[in-house]
Amino acid sequence: MNATDSVFGAVHLGYLVIETNRFADWRRFGTEAIGMHRDDLDSGTMRFRLDDQECRFLLRRGPAEDVVATGWHLDGHTTFERIEARIRAHGVPVVEGTAEDAALRGVERLLRFPGPKGITQEIYTTPVKSAEPLRMLASGFVTGDSGMGHVAVTSTKPAQLRGYFNTVFDARLTDYIDETISGVKLKIRFLRVNERHHSIAIAAVRGLPIDPIRTRVQHLNIQAATLDDVAQSYQRVCELGFDMALSVGQHTNDKELSYYARTPSGFEWEVGWNPIVIDESTWEPTTHQGISIWGHTPVGQTIIDKLDQFRLGALSLARPENTVPALSGAGGRTPSPYEWN
Repeated sequence: MNATDSVFGAVHLGYLVIETNRFADWRRFGTEAIGMHRDDLDSGTMRFRLDDQECRFLLRRGPAEDVVATGWHLDGHTTFERIEARIRAHGVPVVEGTAEDAALRGVERLLRFPGPKGITQEIYTTPVKSAEPLRMLASGFVTGDSGMGHVAVTSTKPAQLRGYFNTVFDARLTDYIDETISGVKLKIRFLRVNERHHSIAIAAVRGLPIDPIRTRVQHLNIQAATLDDVAQSYQRVCELGFDMALSVGQHTNDKELSYYARTPSGFEWEVGWNPIVIDESTWEPTTHQGISIWGHTPVGQTIIDKLDQFRLGALSLARPENTVPALSGAGGRTPSPYEWN
């Protein structure tokens, strides 16, 4: 592929779709704990805003209790058409979202196609901006050219997932982290699609094809505008009785200072501040030992929780992980449009 065909730098994490039946808990979590702007559309849909984009998180009623779709904001129609052509050239089905789909997500038009772990990938070029002033407890969040944050997943096939995001978005490897958690050795790959240190993180158990996480997404991240916003939201999460997964700490690789709360759906929500911005002219991938320089200690984890993770890991041995082989460099069958939503 010519360097001029690359879409790197023109792709930004734009929104996430979460399916849940725990609307009351999510209202409190998103609005009162994290401090985002909330819009209740009807009894089955709710949105959170971080900035002037009409939707950053769309919550819809359903049993998954998980992230079910990821929306990627593309800089223009040329990038949009280039990515669409790549997906079609690999024989993967592409479906245009309905007018209702687009309106709910606050975009003018979107295309949908299957993604790893059953998370539908969606692309769009033009977000709808809201004229309504933000009503937030937080002073603001960092979005812009870096996108709205990142998503982290666990995988039994990390090379195929890396291949998928390289094929679709020309993702670049930023670095690795080797970490041991509860006696389990993990290798984490961090992929970037723009100046943000990573928009996708992929964690795998070293030497074992198991996945100890129930949800498709292990955590998602948003970037607070100030250190005070991180501290105040941390306090609100605790005071409102939501579970804290990891206390405040600082990461070894992107230097972001953050904490991890547990969402009403079970996956984790990281609120961070001040990660480094990648300089493409000088950056070289390296491997870091451990995820944190300091902090990020587990909060309230019991031996029962650890045993539960091993149980989930054992169950994953019998549950095939969909990596969309046609886009991951592995070849093989592509799921039909009826197998993803």
